[in-house]
Amino acid sequence: MTPAETAIRARRKLTNKLIAAHEAARLRPFLASDINLIAGDGSLMVGVESVLAAFDSQFRDPSFVTYLRTTEAVRPDQDGARAAETGTWVATWRGSPTLTGTYLAVWRKVTGQWVIESELYVTLTETPA
Repeated sequence: MTPAETAIRARRKLTNKLIAAHEAARLRPFLASDINLIAGDGSLMVGVESVLAAFDSQFRDPSFVTYLRTTEAVRPDQDGARAAETGTWVATWRGSPTLTGTYLAVWRKVTGQWVIESELYVTLTETPA
């Protein structure tokens, strides 16, 4: 595993913990100020304040439990300044169906630290077994 992959996987785990703890403000260091996020419903959030406000709103919903993103692969670029992370995600609310799908995150290295530049989440319905 490359140092970039190790660092990005560790940062993803930390963001999962902060989301599970409903600590929106503590997510700021993981997000680029100019982040673009396309949510599973297709809505676009532009900028860190927009993304943090969305998390804060969800965290105030008493039925919201967490989002869990599971990294499947991290692919750094040749010069070590950017990387693509792919994986699966699950969103959980009490008393509601669980949402799930795939995601792509673009990370960039800013002053020695990996931050999320953009994320695309795709909600996929599962086929009943």
